[in-house]
Formats: sequence, C-alpha cells, structure tokens
Amino acid sequence: MSHKHTCTVLCLLAGGSLAAQAGTPPTGEGAETLAPIQVTAPRLTRDWLDTPSAITTVAPEDIQQGRQHLQLDESLNRVPGVYFQNRYNFAQDIRMSIRGFGARAPFGIRGVRLMVDGFPETTPDGQSQVDAIDLLSVRDIEVLRGPHSALYGNAAGGVLNITTEPGGPETTASARGELGSHGFQRTAVQGGGQEGPWNYHLSAWHLDYEGYRDQSEARKSLVRANFGHQLNERTRVTGVFHYLDAPKTEDPGGLTRDEVRADRRAARDDALTLDAGQDVSQYRVGLALEHELNARDEVSARAFYTRREFKQQLPYLFGDAPSDSLVAYDRDFYGLGTQYTGHRDLGALPVVFTAGVDAEQQRDARERYMSGAEGVEDQIQDQVEKAATVAGYLQGDLLLTDRWTLTLGTRFDRMRFSIDDRLRYEGVDGSGRRTYNEWSHSAGLSYAFHPDHRVYANVGTAFETPTFTEFADPDGSGFNPNVDPQEALSWEVGIKGVWDHTVQYEASLYTARVKDELVPFEAESGREFFRNAGRTRRHGLELGATWFANDQLSVSGAYTHNDFKYRRFDAGDDGRFDGNRLPGLPRNTLFAEVAYRESEGVFAVADAYLVDSTYTDDANDTRVSGYGVVNARVGTRSRLGGWTVESFVAVNNLLNKEYFSNIRINADGGRYFDPAPERNVFAGITVRP
Repeated sequence: MSHKHTCTVLCLLAGGSLAAQAGTPPTGEGAETLAPIQVTAPRLTRDWLDTPSAITTVAPEDIQQGRQHLQLDESLNRVPGVYFQNRYNFAQDIRMSIRGFGARAPFGIRGVRLMVDGFPETTPDGQSQVDAIDLLSVRDIEVLRGPHSALYGNAAGGVLNITTEPGGPETTASARGELGSHGFQRTAVQGGGQEGPWNYHLSAWHLDYEGYRDQSEARKSLVRANFGHQLNERTRVTGVFHYLDAPKTEDPGGLTRDEVRADRRAARDDALTLDAGQDVSQYRVGLALEHELNARDEVSARAFYTRREFKQQLPYLFGDAPSDSLVAYDRDFYGLGTQYTGHRDLGALPVVFTAGVDAEQQRDARERYMSGAEGVEDQIQDQVEKAATVAGYLQGDLLLTDRWTLTLGTRFDRMRFSIDDRLRYEGVDGSGRRTYNEWSHSAGLSYAFHPDHRVYANVGTAFETPTFTEFADPDGSGFNPNVDPQEALSWEVGIKGVWDHTVQYEASLYTARVKDELVPFEAESGREFFRNAGRTRRHGLELGATWFANDQLSVSGAYTHNDFKYRRFDAGDDGRFDGNRLPGLPRNTLFAEVAYRESEGVFAVADAYLVDSTYTDDANDTRVSGYGVVNARVGTRSRLGGWTVESFVAVNNLLNKEYFSNIRINADGGRYFDPAPERNVFAGITVRP
C-alpha cells in the first residue's frame, strides 16, 4: 500500500466514514447515546470507555449473521491491530497476531492469551489451539491489545476473551444446515433455556469440507454444553463441557512461486506421498464459582481439566528417504484459579482492586517417528514434557478525581519446564529442566475530558517463554540451550469515545521494544526450529470507528499501520538482518463494512479487506504483493406455519482475486505460499419452532 493510499485512508477515517468497533446501536430516533459496553478481559469489570487500554468488543450480529464459521478471522478482521492467516488449512489452524506478536507460530496461536468462558485455552508453555471453540455459539468477543502479562502471564501480544451462549431465560431449539463451494457441508442442532435456578445451552455440529486445494479435506464434529445454577442470591455455579473429534484434517503443504503459477490448487508432492494431516480429539470439563461477600466485595474460583490426543503427519521427506515427520502427543492440561475483587478507600480516594492466584499444569507424552512412502520406519522420540506455572497478581484502579483514574498492576510467574527422555535415541539423553521467574508490571492513566470521551496512556512489560515445540534442538533432542524467553516493554497513548451520540471511535499509538524475539527457520530437512533474534522494535497506529446512521444502517472500518523491524539480528551463517522488516506482517491493513439490519431479521452486509505486501523471510529477499478481498452476505427471517425460518447466502472473494491465505515464514526451498480460494459461495438455513 503506497504512502498516497495511506494518506487517503487516514483522511477517510478522520471524516468518520470508516470504523471497526462493534457497539450497540441507538434504540430509536430519540436515543441520546450508544448503550454502554461492559468488558471483562482486563480482570476488573469496567465500561469499555473507562479502560485505559486498546480494547475492542465484537457484537453477536458481527459474529453470527451469515458467517461460514471456518475460523475466528471472519468476525475479527474488523479489529485494528489484529492480523490473521491460514483460514483454510485445518491441519495447521488459524494463525493470529496482535501487534505482530504471534506471527511466528507455525500452527495454533502464540503470543496471545486465549480465554473461553473464563477458562484458559492457552497452556503454561504459551500455546493455544482454537479448533475446539464452538464458533456457532460464540456470543461476544473482547480483544485486549498490548502487553498484558501483568494480567495473564506468558503472552506479549494481548488477550482474546470469548464468551459463548449461556442459555436462558427463554427456551430455544434450532436445527441448521449449510452448503457451499468446495464441498462445504455442516449440520447443527442447538438449544437452551432456563428451569428455575438452572440455565443451560447445548450445541452439536458436524462439518465436512473437501477444501480448495488437493489434500485439504477436513472432517470434524463438536459437542458443547454450558450450564449455570443460582445457589442463592449471592452464589452462582457455572460449568462447561466440550468434546472435539477431528479424525481427518489434511495438510496440502506450501508451494513455491513456480508451483503456484502451474496449479494454485495443487498440494506439495511430499504432502500427497505422506497423506499429510492431523487426527485430533479433545475434551474439557470446567467448573466456576462466584460468590458475592457483600455489596463491595466478591470472590470467584475455577477449576478445569483438558485432555487432548493429537497425531500429525507433516508434509516433508528427506528426498526419497524417510523423514522425522510423524509426531504425536497425549496432553493433560489442568488448573485452578481464585480471584478476589473489592472496593476500598485509600484516604479520601476510592480504590477498586482485584487479586488472585493461578496454578496450571501441562503434561505432554510426545512421540516422533521417521516416516516415508512405505509408512512408519522408526521411533526417534519418546519423552514426557511438563510445564507448570504458579502465579500471583494484583491490579487496582485508583480514582484520583472525578476525571483522572490511575491503574496499576503487577504479577509474578514461576514456571518450570522439564523433559524426561524415555527413548534416548542413538544414545543421546535429551532430558533437561528450565525454571523461569518472571515479574510483569503495568501502569495506566485515564483522563475523562468529557463524559463521552477519554484519553489514556499506559506502559507495561511482558514476556513469552519458548514452547516445547520452540525448545526443540536442531542439533539433537531435548532443550535447545541457545533459546531464551523474549521480553517486551511497550508504551501506548490513545483516545476513545462516543461522538454525536451515534459514532463510537478509538485511536491508539504505541511502540514496543522486544529483546530476544523468537523467530522460526526451516532446516534443510523441512522441519521447523526456532532461534532468538537480538532485538526488535514495533511502532503502530490503530484507528477504528462505527457510525450508526439509524436503527438499521451502520458503517464500520478499521485501519492499522505497522512498522516492525529487527534492530539487531545476527543469524550466523544466514547473515545479519539488522533493519529488516519482520516477515509475514503487512505494513498496512484496512477493513470497511456497510451493514443494513432490520429488527425482523432481514440483513445485508458488504465488507472489504485490504492487506499490504509482506516479506516471506528474515532476509527480506522475497516479497508478496498485497491484495484486496470483497465479501457480501444477505439473509432473512420468515414464518412458515408454526416455524421460524432463517436463511442466508454469502459470497467470499466476490471479485475473484488470487491471493495467499498463508505465508510460511522462512520456509525451506521457497515453499512459502498457501493459495486461498477464488470466488466461493455458501448458504445456510435455520429452523426454529
């Protein structure tokens, strides 16, 4: 995106015609203001306007109406500062980055703390998987951007807080069917309600998707149940259960530029030879208790257990020889957490604070095999990996005056990583242990210069430990002794508010300095390893607004400018990359949407998403052109006999652009590219009694 285009974007945003925040529209022509938005991701429940950080809420209609629900990016591309790749590869899953943190992840989410219904999806070593999230039942999403390790620990990019439908007070039931291009099919049933002190919501669905490329088929089923019980007027218990079965999610692998030109729907030869892909099953149970001690104090506690069984055939060989490309693990992830929230007076100054303790344990029984055209040849890894963390945190809001609020937070994490090598392949003992003691701090100041507007500033520290995958030693097994945690220090200033009772806006400017940034590279074998860059710096600008023209029409948009560079990076034999841009991240992104929604259920939405060019490698030798994608969806609700019928049809990539859904950073042999589908259509129908 050129500087000329950037100026055009900024001028449009200044004029209030673009936006990205999901607020609640006015409730009539005489409405005086937008309805307030409560956020919970910052640990203390506050109004969105009073939170001294960049935080965006995404409303139910933006998450659910006419969505295909393949991945989270469908509803979160509207959030400034957030960038997604890899929607169409279920074997590697969505890759999400906030302010550039997380872009290095080969699969899953790194650098971002992921919470669903108050329970962590992020393991103690910093990995998050999103394949077990019931996207059909998501009610709202909060995206907290910036370094918030003082709130949640091992994450430098921010927090993604997802809430699913709890059910009640009205009894509901529905059946849903969807069809689309490239063999997309989904059937689902949902229901919920309230019976006395109990409320509940149930959801179950099955997905079949042949995929756009060869070797990209996916088949998965998911069951989710939420329940709540009001024990008395001060005490409430909630519980969650989900089960995922994904026996087949294929991986087509990356292509070179020449291979893309020859056939963009092709799979990598090795992916076909090995039948690359994943087989995953997972279940989770969780229980939470909330108790109001009095009008000023409350306490909460939670406990959960997750079991994940995983097997993956990676898409690479050693020429004609077998490769170490078949991996599997059985994971047990469980934990406890308690939190106390209170209101006190510090002299004449009111204080709202929260304090808590988190304790979590991860145990992976991991295996690795040599795999070739003739099948499994030899086991080369059998080890037990354990990560445990115990943390305490304290955060408080001090109301200095009726206009000034000071927010302070601190957290201490003690983390222990261990590997017990049970195989000792070729006589090498890969056992080892690492312990980290990490302090994180944050401070924010908010000023209400008008009842509907705030300016704020904050500073915070953050850290990210290597995951077990990133600890892998390219020269052997066990811990890589040359990989350390990355640490970040960030400053941010921003403004947010409601203008003329109909426009919700926000703008933030930030800078972050990162020491020992973890970056991926591929060995000649095709296996991915990690190393520390010396230092990086990030500068960014995030703008967004939503204009509710009336009860039916809204105009939304978001603009993000990124300036992410290596300050110092000596990659040894690969050279020095000082001053180079971080790969896989565009300098500019722009989202714009026009939506028409009637209260009876009729809607029509069109959006455009523009992404600037990116580099594929640390050396900045290969550049990928930017792209723009236009999408549209329309739907209606009607009564047929005693049934309510909701239907929609949607088109992705309306203008039939050729672009890449994923860039594989620093891929060996130039296999950087995962082509995205051209124009594709899907439709759905939901029936309710």
